[in-house]
Amino acid sequence: MTSDQAIAPAGKAAAVTPSDATVLEPTRGLYCGVSGDVKVTMLDGTAVTFVGLAAGVVHPLVVTMVWSTGTDATSIVALR
Repeated sequence: MTSDQAIAPAGKAAAVTPSDATVLEPTRGLYCGVSGDVKVTMLDGTAVTFVGLAAGVVHPLVVTMVWSTGTDATSIVALR
């Protein structure tokens, strides 16, 4: 994904089931329906936990994984 693609508006959305094994198509953002912590793998391969992500907000994160371990936010949607 180029930097221009990362900032372009999303054209697709899909519910995310957090998993410690599932690799996702790189996202343009994550939406959380219920706030909480979200552990992700960023595009560069770095794993990080975002503590207290707000509900009802599209977070501009390019990620390839949403981990079940370390994630307690729910109703997560990946935007592409």
